[in-house]
Amino acid sequence: MSQSATIQAAVLTRDTPQRKHQRRLIAGWILSAAFVAFFSIYGFSYYTLSPIERPFSPKHALLRPSGPIGVNLGVFGVLMFFVIFLYPLRKRWGWLGKQGNSRHWLDFHVILGTAAPLVIALHSSFKFGGIAGMAFWIMTAVTLSGFIGRYLYAQIPRSLNAAELSIKEIQEAEVQLRGDAEEKHDKIGSDLVTLFALPSAGRVDDIPMLAALVWMIWLDLKRPFQISWLRLRASGFAAWLGSLFGVLPTQNPQLERAIRVARKQASLSKRVLFLSRTKQVFNLWHVIHRPFSYSFALLAILHILVVLGMGYR
Repeated sequence: MSQSATIQAAVLTRDTPQRKHQRRLIAGWILSAAFVAFFSIYGFSYYTLSPIERPFSPKHALLRPSGPIGVNLGVFGVLMFFVIFLYPLRKRWGWLGKQGNSRHWLDFHVILGTAAPLVIALHSSFKFGGIAGMAFWIMTAVTLSGFIGRYLYAQIPRSLNAAELSIKEIQEAEVQLRGDAEEKHDKIGSDLVTLFALPSAGRVDDIPMLAALVWMIWLDLKRPFQISWLRLRASGFAAWLGSLFGVLPTQNPQLERAIRVARKQASLSKRVLFLSRTKQVFNLWHVIHRPFSYSFALLAILHILVVLGMGYR
C-alpha cells in the first residue's frame, strides 16, 4: 500500500478503540440527560411555583436546597466538579497524565461540565442569589466557553491514526483527498470541489482573530445544508425526500462515497487553512477560561463553608 493510500485510509476509517470511546460518550450523554430530566420532571410542579407558594408544596421538604434531595444533588454536583478538575490536573501529575487519551478525557470533561450546572441549578431549586448565585453564573459562563474550547481543540489536527502528524503530513493527506474528491466529481458530474470551496490563505490571514473563529463555525454549520443540496441535485427530488431532505445517505453508493471524500477533504483543508488562527484563539480562550474556572471553585468552596458554618436550613 502506498504512503498516500495509507494516509487516506487513516483519514477515512476509525479504529476500534475510537468506536468504543464513541459508545461510552453516547452513554455518558444519555445518562446525564436522563438524570437531569428525571429530577426536572419530578420537581417541575415545585420549581415553577413562586417563592411564596413553595413552602406549601408537599415536595418542599424534599426539594428545597437543604432538603434530602436538594442536599444530595448539591453533594453530587460538587463531586462532579472535583472530577472535572482532574482534566487540568492530569497535565501536572505524571501518573494521571499517562491514564487514557487526552481527547477522551476532554470529551467527558465536557459532559460533566455541561451536566454539573444543571445539577447545581436543581440543588438550588433555581434560586440564584448571593454567593451561590454568583458561583452558578460563573459556572454557566465556564460551561459555555468550554463548548468553544472543545470546538477549537477539535480544529487543531493532531492525528490521523493515533500518531502525531506534522503539518507537512497533514497537507499531504489533504492533497490526496482533494485529488480523490476531484476524481469523484468527474464521475458523478456534481461540482463537489466548488461546493466545499474555502477562502484563500491570504484572506484568512487578513481577518481579525475572532472573525476567523466565527467564519470557521459558519463553514461547519452550513456544510450539512451543502450536502443536502448536493444530494438533491445529484439524486433527484424523490431520492432526496426519501433521505429525509438530504439528512440521511441516499441509495447511490457512488454519490455517498464522493460526499464522504469531499467532506473529509474540506474539513481537513479548513483545519490546515485556519490552523494558525485556531491556535491564537485557543491560547486566548485559555486566558479567559481558566480564571473563570478557578473563580467558580473558590466561590463554591466559600458557599459550602458558609452553609456548614451557619447551619442554613
